[in-house]
Amino acid sequence: MAPRLIVFTGLPGTGKTNLARALSRAMPAVFVRIDAIEQALRNAGCGAVGTDGYAVANAIAAGTLALGHDVVADCVNPVAASRRMWFDTAVGTGAVMHEIWTACSNPVEHRRRVEHRTADLPGHLLPTWDHIAALPFEAAAQAYRIDTAATAVPDLKAALLD
Repeated sequence: MAPRLIVFTGLPGTGKTNLARALSRAMPAVFVRIDAIEQALRNAGCGAVGTDGYAVANAIAAGTLALGHDVVADCVNPVAASRRMWFDTAVGTGAVMHEIWTACSNPVEHRRRVEHRTADLPGHLLPTWDHIAALPFEAAAQAYRIDTAATAVPDLKAALLD
């Protein structure tokens, strides 16, 4: 059976990380988180990381998929170009790719999540609500869309596993 590459995409504060972690534990799959990679690059003195974090994440995913292991990737993935990188990684390794777009349809709840969360990575500066509201995000047309506004992570995980 071909390994699976499951790519979570969506704005910060929509529940991507919590859902991606839960799914990777349940599958099990290797969890690749852009925030952790980008923070490690900053901690190493790389400054502005731009697309470097995505390049590193795709290289890690490709090596893992080539070994036959499933990968769950957690990233904002705001533009088609970054999504194309994941598609190319899947094709290059013979993996089956699934893109899951998390969204929070309730803007009040989304803002509450953003403004009340705490960083879980040392040195990681979380984006503000104003930053997120201004972030250009191209709709992920081919993705499986999940609305996290009113459904708990365990229920969403169960739906994805089905």
